[in-house]
Amino acid sequence: MYDRILLPTDGSVGVDRATDHAIDAADRYDATLHVLYVVDTDIVNAYSGDEFVSGSEGAEQTLTETGREALEAVAERASAAGIDTITSLVYGIPHEEILRYVDAEDVDLTVMGSKTRPGDYRRMLGSVTERVSRQSTAPVSIVKTTVLG
Repeated sequence: MYDRILLPTDGSVGVDRATDHAIDAADRYDATLHVLYVVDTDIVNAYSGDEFVSGSEGAEQTLTETGREALEAVAERASAAGIDTITSLVYGIPHEEILRYVDAEDVDLTVMGSKTRPGDYRRMLGSVTERVSRQSTAPVSIVKTTVLG
């Protein structure tokens, strides 16, 4: 039923439940787990730097390192469960890059965490998970996190 499962991660603590679900689904369906981290270019471009760092270099380097660590952590957990894993780190707007990846890699199922946020925040800004679930051409499984954030 599912050959390619995508888990977008932001490296936060709350994504652990979504990771568990994605690994379980990959195991159940003998699927390859794709793990994606998007370095948010809106954040990188908004950072003006400080006297010690030129331009956005500091923010980009920090986010890239966070992404590598997040991908490695999920890949290690998946490997311990015997799951084939492909990791990717890309730059762009998170929901746009996730949707692009879904189409490019012919993903069958995307598993995403959803943080609990106050209604006003969610109404004003929405969330990456909501945007992906509304616009994806493939099924999206949303896993509620237990961490507020």
